[in-house]
Amino acid sequence: MKSKYLNVSVAQPLLGSLIVSVTLISTSACVCAQTSAESNNHQLTRAEVLHELEELQAVGYNPTLGHDGDYPAAVLAAEQKVAAKHQAERNALAGEGQAALIKTTSQPSP
Repeated sequence: MKSKYLNVSVAQPLLGSLIVSVTLISTSACVCAQTSAESNNHQLTRAEVLHELEELQAVGYNPTLGHDGDYPAAVLAAEQKVAAKHQAERNALAGEGQAALIKTTSQPSP
């Protein structure tokens, strides 16, 4: 009788510990996989940062004004202007590609 009780009293906590251990190991494997995928993000180079600053200055942002009252708004407005400029450039390229496609398909074949 005592051996049966001893087996049950020892087996249940071991089984519980085993379940908790397996859960923790599988969870930590998922977390590790997520962080390794995120670590592949591209870090900006100095040249890229300088290019971005040049683009912001080209649309009117002035970094020499320092931290005046409209600093975040001024940067955000400049970033929106740069994004609009890039979108216009992409649209122009897409339009040129579409025009070239139409031109080549509308020409009669010899």
